[in-house]
Amino acid sequence: MRYGHFDDERREYVIDRPDTPLPWINYLGTEEYFGLVSNTAGGYSFYRDARLRRLTRYRYNNAPFDLGGRYLYVRDDATGDFWSPTWQPTRSPLDSYECRHGLSYTRIASARGGIRAETLYFVPLGETLEVWRVRVTNDRDTAAELSLFSSVEFCLWDAQDDATNFQRNFSTGQVEVADGVIYHKTEYRERRDHFAYFACSEPLAGFDTQRDTFLGPYRGWDQPAAVERGAAFDSEAHGWAPIGSHHVRLALAPGETREVVFVLGYAENPRTEKFDPPGSQTLNKRHVRPVIERWLRPETVAEGFAALGAYWDRLLGTLRVTTPDADTDRMVNIWNAYQCVVTFNMSRSASFYESGIGRGMGFRDSNQDLLGFVHMIPDRARQRILDIAATQMATGGAYHQYQPLTKRGNNDIGEGFNDDPLWLVLGVSAYVKETGDQTILDEPVPFDNVPGSEVSLYEHLRRSVTYTQERLGPHGLPLIGRADWNDCLNLNCFSDTPGEPFQTTENASGGGAESVFIAGQFVLAAKELAAIAELRGRDEEAAGYRAAAEKMTAVIIEHGWDGAWFRRAYDFHGHPVGSSENDEGQIFIEPQGMCVLGGVGLDDGLAVRALGSVAERLATPHGIILQQPAYSDYRIELGEISSYPPGYKENAGIFCHTNPWIMIAEAMVGHGDRAFDYYRSINPSAREAISEVHRCEPYVYAQMIAGRDAPTHGEAKNSWLTGTAAWNFVAITQWILGIRPELAGLRVDPVLPAAWSGFRATREFRSATYEITVRKAAGVSGRVAYLVVDGERIDGTVVPPAPAGAVVAVEAVIEQ
Repeated sequence: MRYGHFDDERREYVIDRPDTPLPWINYLGTEEYFGLVSNTAGGYSFYRDARLRRLTRYRYNNAPFDLGGRYLYVRDDATGDFWSPTWQPTRSPLDSYECRHGLSYTRIASARGGIRAETLYFVPLGETLEVWRVRVTNDRDTAAELSLFSSVEFCLWDAQDDATNFQRNFSTGQVEVADGVIYHKTEYRERRDHFAYFACSEPLAGFDTQRDTFLGPYRGWDQPAAVERGAAFDSEAHGWAPIGSHHVRLALAPGETREVVFVLGYAENPRTEKFDPPGSQTLNKRHVRPVIERWLRPETVAEGFAALGAYWDRLLGTLRVTTPDADTDRMVNIWNAYQCVVTFNMSRSASFYESGIGRGMGFRDSNQDLLGFVHMIPDRARQRILDIAATQMATGGAYHQYQPLTKRGNNDIGEGFNDDPLWLVLGVSAYVKETGDQTILDEPVPFDNVPGSEVSLYEHLRRSVTYTQERLGPHGLPLIGRADWNDCLNLNCFSDTPGEPFQTTENASGGGAESVFIAGQFVLAAKELAAIAELRGRDEEAAGYRAAAEKMTAVIIEHGWDGAWFRRAYDFHGHPVGSSENDEGQIFIEPQGMCVLGGVGLDDGLAVRALGSVAERLATPHGIILQQPAYSDYRIELGEISSYPPGYKENAGIFCHTNPWIMIAEAMVGHGDRAFDYYRSINPSAREAISEVHRCEPYVYAQMIAGRDAPTHGEAKNSWLTGTAAWNFVAITQWILGIRPELAGLRVDPVLPAAWSGFRATREFRSATYEITVRKAAGVSGRVAYLVVDGERIDGTVVPPAPAGAVVAVEAVIEQ
């Protein structure tokens, strides 16, 4: 069943019925001001930090699920009939409905009783505000007297405090209304440095800023008293729950359209401006009035929206492909690339499944997100690398997460996740390969953001690798710590007596548990750092890192190989995890992918055998399961992984983030058909026809899909913010299509499905443009035999960097 369709020409997903299985959302904003918006206008907005600078309130896990948003109400003043043109929150029957989610904008249009309303939501480039452009049209044969009401519910900035500290917050809410603009200044009395504003382009018939007055006693957002009676109360909030609502009266002749612009924004006092005296409640509005007035003009809105489209033209123009598969083209050219940008901006902090309160930017997460983003805006990727590295400890360990507003580690976990440091090596390597910029390696970066502790970024990378080398367990494998990539595999939790409360080792980053996954990751990172060291003329260091990779490879084969696949780990007691010796959880997906990515088993056939075990035991039509058999009971020695019911999340769910590792591994061993089959199995566009099963958005990847042990096999959860986005982009573009940045240039080495006859691509790389054509006969499954570059045949599959501005023609010929 479909709930909409793709409009590839306009780069939009069109939803033609509002009752989607779950809220199908989009993101507004590209720089500092962001928002989530659903297909029925649900969601919220924030400046930089979804916890500490939350502008508007949203109620998670509510009924209906999607509650709180950018709501509008249209009222026919002649009859008293009113409705929401976005369907929510009144859910009144509509004569027509259409939501178009585009790149950083959403447009929702509907009609009822001969009145059409279309609302465009977007955040202009370079601004800390959002625009709602509402166009109301009278399609009747007679004149219409209408009222239009806007509404937002202000969050009191710190979303955690806003949701919990009612004894204080019910007495602190403050607004000010001046010249028709509603200013939300809660906390201004205390901090006097930031506030929100909500403005309207039309003269107001009234306004409201007190929620209880606007809604009325015992009423919800589906039946506000002000809307029902057709007149605002002009209420001003003093404590309780401040909101913003404008009331505009519209008299429309037959066929007439009126445009009304609303602007919701964030502002800070200029840092150079002297603050008001302590205790003053005077709001400094002078510097925002010109901004408000400018964005209330229709011509400014039109120009800003056009600039946003041009921005995405530039970003998506970095890589364009034309393949025999429409779902591949759609994802690579539009939606997967778009999701990579959103995920880079958000990490895992703010979605309909992450409240924006519990976590900030992930150290591990953000480094992986770079992989799918760095080719589009390398300057921002460079700054992100430096921000991430500055949270690293002098030991080489890292905070697992940091808060985007402060850029400081946001918890006391510290060095608990022992895979974290190695991801920095992989993120920096991706940046240097893409840009050729070696200067980043010399940038001074502090440890734990402590002034005076600065060393070069290259030294941070060295300490990342040393961190693993100094934390090896009894088998010579890396200690897992609190967990590795799989946060729920907590092998240093144990109980000496069955039924007794669990204990943890004194040093969460130590303990006896070891990770084969981190071992494979170490091999990959050590090889990448060796290549960087060699690039810098540090040949002796490079040799040392390669030797360390070889040594760890030998340990993996001796202690990590189970006979038909790579083991997952050893628990605190030294028992293998992910082994045929286990009754459950015998094979895990992660080490089969990461060990092969590191090159383990490529020369001796172990990689092919491990991937065969994945195909036999883990692959399903909906994707590759994380482990099998599922854990049927809670096992204290394994931790949180066994707390999930079979088939969900880390307990034998299809954790989509790991699937691309297997796609890449299959490409590395030359299995094009299997790699592409895995790619299509979780490709959301390819799953659109089963939306009633998949349930999540058909235009972006989800974190997980329920595994075959689950009653809801094939159902997706946790869409948008997931490492799945970046890794799938890498898997399809760099390994299956084979267009891969390397230190020496651009490699063109595709591993294609046998049925394909080739493809075409345009790739911008280091300021040059590469026009790539790949040719092969249908049915052929070989590798590239040779390249022809600007008419000349070259050896190998790496095209050297061309001068800036050059256009390079590359032809790759695949033969049996």
